[in-house]
Amino acid sequence: MLIFYNIGIHFFFLLAAIAALFNNKAKLWIQGRKNWKNKWKDIPQEKTIWFHFASLGEFEQGKPLIEKIKQLFPSKKIVITFFSPSGYEIRKNSPLGDYILYLPLDTRKNARDFLKIFNPEIAFFNKYEYWYHFFKEAKQANVPLYVTSAIFRTNQIFFKSYGSFNRRILSFVTHFFVQNKQSEELLHSIGLNNYSLAGDTRFDSVNNLSKKIKDLPFINQFRQNHKLFVIGSSWPEDENNLAPWIIKNSDSWKAVFAPHEIKEEKIQNLIKLFPEGQVIRHSQIGDKDISRYKVLIIDNIGMLSTLYNEADLTYIGGGFNKSGIHNTLEAAAWGKAVIFGPNYQKFQEAKDLVSIGAGFSYNTSVELYDILDKLTSDTNFRNEAARKSKVYVQENVGATAIIINKIYGILLLKE
Repeated sequence: MLIFYNIGIHFFFLLAAIAALFNNKAKLWIQGRKNWKNKWKDIPQEKTIWFHFASLGEFEQGKPLIEKIKQLFPSKKIVITFFSPSGYEIRKNSPLGDYILYLPLDTRKNARDFLKIFNPEIAFFNKYEYWYHFFKEAKQANVPLYVTSAIFRTNQIFFKSYGSFNRRILSFVTHFFVQNKQSEELLHSIGLNNYSLAGDTRFDSVNNLSKKIKDLPFINQFRQNHKLFVIGSSWPEDENNLAPWIIKNSDSWKAVFAPHEIKEEKIQNLIKLFPEGQVIRHSQIGDKDISRYKVLIIDNIGMLSTLYNEADLTYIGGGFNKSGIHNTLEAAAWGKAVIFGPNYQKFQEAKDLVSIGAGFSYNTSVELYDILDKLTSDTNFRNEAARKSKVYVQENVGATAIIINKIYGILLLKE
């Protein structure tokens, strides 16, 4: 089976190289791994702590753990790797990492070279990303490997009759810090008992963010005496569904969109959904009086989590995509009711929010308008949903502390 895995890895790289001729994200993915060894071979030979993240969301999820380890062990050097350009390109200059790079292609040679260059004394992989050679070589080099905020589902290959090779990858892990009971049970079902129920470090991350209030004076100028509806990480289908309601209710509600993609074509398509003269982009505000506009589009990255604090109601995009909705917890941490599309079943926190009456999902535009009308017309109902969101986040913080309690002694011994 290993030979097929190796062939698949190289075939994936070939496909990415072909895609790079036409796709900028694929181009960044290829270029970021080019000659990686030569770029790093001359760094000081010292022990490091290695964190790996698939993308930006996973980095934000794991950030509280990095911050805590840096606080406890300030002399330790931190290595951060990313699989995706959407993580690396945005966080490549993060002060949390001493060395930040793309994870090299998962080959035995790359894995051995990586461990030799960066010399990690401990490694953390967040949530998912299970790479055979990196995991095996870490095991053979006696580098403790932890998976944090891990979550497993019955339909994953690890739990299929034909998943023996993938189960072997899991066997290289020192310890799993899982999010829920189901993940514990699934690991136990395949003979793995090296796990702890720690929860999701995203709760710690969003809780920390909610304490860092930033002033956004343009929001008050924009909203005036209107209620504010913040739509985060929206995709075209989300926007198409929302636009008619926003237009109809623009006398009492104003909308702020922070689209998932801020390419010019996407922004222009969003603008076209609204009557001419009603939309202003953040990049165009300047000295303008923006109080007359009904819709504000945030055409930059990094403002969304703070925007949620200003909202009277929030919507999280991605619920009509195969990959599912985006981060609902950022809005919930500020104590906001959240609305999203139907594809949320892979996300425990979204299911929890729905079950406690703090999150609201829909399939059709008619269902969406019913939800919006109920939340906007019944202030007590909206406020109670918002309160439940806040309480839910507060009750689930603490995963970082559980992980630290488990690994603190190991790091202390390595001092």
